[in-house]
Amino acid sequence: MSHFQILVLNGPNLGHIGQRQPEIYGSACMEELCGLLSRIRPDLAERAALRFFQSNHEGALIDRLERARQEVHGVVFNAGALTHTSLALADCLAWIKIPCVEVHLSNVWARPETIRHTTLLAPHCLGVVAGFGLMSYALAAVALCEHLDS
Repeated sequence: MSHFQILVLNGPNLGHIGQRQPEIYGSACMEELCGLLSRIRPDLAERAALRFFQSNHEGALIDRLERARQEVHGVVFNAGALTHTSLALADCLAWIKIPCVEVHLSNVWARPETIRHTTLLAPHCLGVVAGFGLMSYALAAVALCEHLDS
């Protein structure tokens, strides 16, 4: 049975999930993710070790992604607003070639700001999970592990 190391990577303004604008992003906090994963896929929760990193700085996220190549099997990545603006993060994902699932707490395509409807990262990811609050992370981890299993 495989044991996966998964990096859960969060970008700007995501250090306070559960507190920041709960009407948009929900009230569940990141500390609840392991319990949520255990509830929906207990078998997977035993096989997937989650590592967490958050930064408000684009360069720190790039540095962490580059290190991830040697440390983890895949990434669940919520780049926040950098999703829509960071060519540097997109370039990093393109060259490191680590399996990655893009995640968003809200449904970015339903948001009124049209800039949020564009993702520079998605072309370099296995897929995108959006709109389910913290459950988006759990669903992304499940999809990532299913991909790694195949």
